[in-house]
Amino acid sequence: MIEAHGGRLVERCACKREVGSKDKVLEIDSDTFSEIVNISHGVFSPLSGFMNSDALESVLSKMRLPDGNAWTMPIVLPVQEKYERGERVFFRHEGRDIGFIDIDEIFDFDRNDIAKKTFGTADPAHPGVSEIMKKPGCFAGGKVTTFTEVDDGFSKYYLSPRKTREKFREKGWDRIVGFQTRNAPHLGHEYVQRTALESADGLFINPVFGKKKPGDFKDEVIVRTYDALIKNYLPNALLGILRTKMRYAGPREAVFHAIIRKNFGCTHFIVGRDHAGVGKYYEPYAAHEIFSEFPDLGITPLFFRAFFYCSKCGKVVGGCSHGSEFHRHFSGTRIREKILAKENPDDMMRPEVLEIILEEENPFV
Repeated sequence: MIEAHGGRLVERCACKREVGSKDKVLEIDSDTFSEIVNISHGVFSPLSGFMNSDALESVLSKMRLPDGNAWTMPIVLPVQEKYERGERVFFRHEGRDIGFIDIDEIFDFDRNDIAKKTFGTADPAHPGVSEIMKKPGCFAGGKVTTFTEVDDGFSKYYLSPRKTREKFREKGWDRIVGFQTRNAPHLGHEYVQRTALESADGLFINPVFGKKKPGDFKDEVIVRTYDALIKNYLPNALLGILRTKMRYAGPREAVFHAIIRKNFGCTHFIVGRDHAGVGKYYEPYAAHEIFSEFPDLGITPLFFRAFFYCSKCGKVVGGCSHGSEFHRHFSGTRIREKILAKENPDDMMRPEVLEIILEEENPFV
């Protein structure tokens, strides 16, 4: 089994303790809750907490942690109160005490610098830039620990890296391909998955559950449609959700997504056209090119470029000899328009998948 990133799976869970009236408590939102769970369950190995200023500067400037391990995305905790180094601050989310941070550092950082280096732009129209700019105050760095499992109605779909690794061993899978998605599956997705499976033992379908941009599919639609696809068409696949927000950081986020799937136990990771992109901020294959900077990543990217449905071939292909009049390219915008009109999107979805989507009045965020 492939090692976790950094050499070991970081797990920081503890028995729940009562939070006293004199203990400091920080109310957190759902995004921060997910970050804490991902740190403490090893999804973000080798991180053991939120970044301090040295780690953040190293990641922004070098795309590596101070110890040299590849890491491309800031994992930071914005706070408004000026806590002291050495303080223990408890996290509270929706009335539940869910863990704590041992403060290592409170620091300020230029948000424009974070935005430009992470997203390649400081344009406030970029959803990632907009979010980092509106975060309050300064940042708190330090190790985190959680008390609780997540229970949000999708717990049966959540598998920690320890659990996925156990599942892969049980199935006898050695070569495992990770697949990132924020959408319900169409035939183009299935083409990529089946192509990857030709040289692998199993496929780990790992959709993002968290904040997305308008037009992305709702979380519950994604899991129901993938359940149907796996049941009817992809027997060598395992579905498990990733609780995190989409950052839309293009190339940097593609590497980040690969590291996460390495921690889950995947040996390979699918990287498509404009992976984690938004608008026109990134070149179509920038997410492919960035991997050349990380020969030590420890997980193998599988690059997919253009593919389309050829009506003459009667299937999705990466290329063929038939004319362009027979080719239908996959367009997220057109698929959304057809679905909202309660129509079949050019026969580009399996009937079992489309039936689930059309049951929803509006399946999109």
